[in-house]
Amino acid sequence: MIIALVGLSVSQKIDLVSDDYYAMELVHQQKIDKIARAAALPEGVTWKVENEYLEVVFPASFKQKVVTGKIMLYCPSDNRKDLSLPLKLDGEMTQRIPRSTIRSGRYHLQVDWVANDAAYWNEGIVNL
Repeated sequence: MIIALVGLSVSQKIDLVSDDYYAMELVHQQKIDKIARAAALPEGVTWKVENEYLEVVFPASFKQKVVTGKIMLYCPSDNRKDLSLPLKLDGEMTQRIPRSTIRSGRYHLQVDWVANDAAYWNEGIVNL
């Protein structure tokens, strides 16, 4: 029985999670840097759920700057509810997402944005 167990364990193929784990680590480090940059801001990105909108508000200090990026709503329980939107800020540095476009549920809100050639990342939980 021990010989069979040793034979089975030797014949098992053990792979890394990803063949390009080094490149994946670099991408992960870039995300960590974005999070640190966002945390160092005097005022950060905030969001609130209103009756008709999910409002994502960016720092007023970036009002005169070009801000690009995307907002992602990731639903862990149902990937069909996931949503990704490009940033389209109004004059108040706010993006309003109509709640009618978002199915109810619990979401991870992820904001990946760039201003002044510096990248930032904010995330949190939203219940709709």
